[in-house]
Amino acid sequence: MKKIFTVLIFFFAAMANAQSNHAFQDGEWFKFRIHYGIFNASFATLEVKEKTFNNKPVYHVVGKGKSTGALHWFFKVDDNYETYFDKKSGKPYRFIRQIDEGGHTRDIQIDFDHKDKEALVFNRKYDSKATYPIQDDVHDMLSSFYYLRNNLEVEGLEIGDVMHLNMFFDDEHFDFQLKFLGREVVKTKLGKIATLKFRPYVMAGRVFEEKESLTLWVSDDKNRMPVKIKANLAVGSLDADIDAFKGLKHPLRIIMD
Repeated sequence: MKKIFTVLIFFFAAMANAQSNHAFQDGEWFKFRIHYGIFNASFATLEVKEKTFNNKPVYHVVGKGKSTGALHWFFKVDDNYETYFDKKSGKPYRFIRQIDEGGHTRDIQIDFDHKDKEALVFNRKYDSKATYPIQDDVHDMLSSFYYLRNNLEVEGLEIGDVMHLNMFFDDEHFDFQLKFLGREVVKTKLGKIATLKFRPYVMAGRVFEEKESLTLWVSDDKNRMPVKIKANLAVGSLDADIDAFKGLKHPLRIIMD
């Protein structure tokens, strides 16, 4: 189950365009149930809060993942992801990644200086710092998901269309690509939900089995809520399904039989 929550956050970071703050609000919270093979492996949560960062109004998003049940005894997972991004522009100011996955640990903080176009990467595990150049449209893994949710234009979106995202992760830039696969009704614990289906193109070999191993479903409404994730990993497969939510800005559309 190594890197399971890294996979989940990669999904969430799959898209971007421009920020207008109409799809989410302070207090929004999602809970996902994650299955790894035959195991009900874990839960993951995402929560949005309004904060102030360096005297700027921001959204502070925290993503947490933790293994549960029998699998926890064989492979402990305890992950924490955080981002602080500007309420108006959506630009990230700070990203935090703290993971413990079966004894594999990372503790990284990235501070984005958009004026000087630099990212300061502080590896707290090894007490080392390094600076890297960034571009104006850069995003971290979490800020990009919320950046997209406000601006995904579905009118005129055709099957096969591909969107691009400039993502900075740990110490590297990635051209993250997202392909639209169409619309689909997904059966969930909450009921049947109309969704938009996407395929993120990712780095093969490091976490995922191959470049086209991922599929993501988000609600086809103003919330753009993540509903379902499916992945083929380098070892095994993963499914993540929405389990609970609160604080949505818009009513969730449930399809009644």
